[in-house]
Amino acid sequence: MTQHSPDVSRRRLLFGGAAVGAATLLTACTSNDTPPASTQTKAAGDGAGNNAPGKKVVIGFSAPAADHGWMGAIHANAKAQAAAYSDVELKEVDGGANSEAQRSTLGTLIAQKPDIIVVLPHDGKEVNAVALQAMQAGILIVNLDRAFPDALASRLVIKGDNYGMGVSAGHFIGKQLKDKGVANPVIGEIAGLEIPLTVERSNGFAAALATYGFKVTNRRSAEFTSDSGQREAAQLLQALPKIDAIWNHDDDQGIGVLAAVKQANRSEFFMVGGAGSKLAIDAIKADNTVLKATVTYNPSMASSAISLARLIAQGRGLGDLTELQVPKEVTLTSETITKENASSYDKLGF
Repeated sequence: MTQHSPDVSRRRLLFGGAAVGAATLLTACTSNDTPPASTQTKAAGDGAGNNAPGKKVVIGFSAPAADHGWMGAIHANAKAQAAAYSDVELKEVDGGANSEAQRSTLGTLIAQKPDIIVVLPHDGKEVNAVALQAMQAGILIVNLDRAFPDALASRLVIKGDNYGMGVSAGHFIGKQLKDKGVANPVIGEIAGLEIPLTVERSNGFAAALATYGFKVTNRRSAEFTSDSGQREAAQLLQALPKIDAIWNHDDDQGIGVLAAVKQANRSEFFMVGGAGSKLAIDAIKADNTVLKATVTYNPSMASSAISLARLIAQGRGLGDLTELQVPKEVTLTSETITKENASSYDKLGF
């Protein structure tokens, strides 16, 4: 049986376990401790094709500190995927709490001259210059998740479909409301940090809602943490005495959102989450909270980034493609997890 920390147990209560009081809910959301992350990696296989050992490569890795579950899974996946290859040495540096710290540790990593570096930047714009420095020094960059504005700053961009997340959430909400015959719905949106990927998510959401003749009534910005989710959700609920639907961009901050919903004793609406955490998937299957769906943005992309970085550094391409080199950009699709298909996504929950 898997053992969970006390913090993880409290989080499970928020997503639909035993009934808890308001005081317990507040206690449960005052911490952003990251539980041990599960990993979504691809085994090295039988040693054939791209899995066959090649020349030894050193892959550098930099990502923000694991201050929430999704980022914790990013780190765990990168380490686990690198460990699956006998020809890969992973050099991870502390991404720190902000872009300045990340630039500093990346500079140290570049001086060590790895073959290639996988970088998930705090903010692509603020880390762009150091990525360019690496590329100009002949050290290739794989840009993970948050994109650099300069195309010359990376050899490969691999990311989730942020615009597609919004589209998926918008279509789920739009169809549900249309089917219920709601003509002028009140729709709330709890976004994440105001960085480019968040803007893309909101733009996709607005575009999809518009196809049903709907629009967002009130939008709040959180910071991808449970504390900020609780804070912004409380303000949203206070501002809107009646709500039909909410899209919360991130399942980690959704822990706090659900705490605020329970504390306010509100249940007249349904909610869609974002990313596809294990807690969210379990809550959707249990069907005993307002959370009825989540749209995927899976941290398995870190595993794929390591695999692709290995192939690039070894001068290999993708076995199923005709071209000799790994593509310049890979965008993962965003899928919608509902009660009907949630069991199929258990293995991807983080």
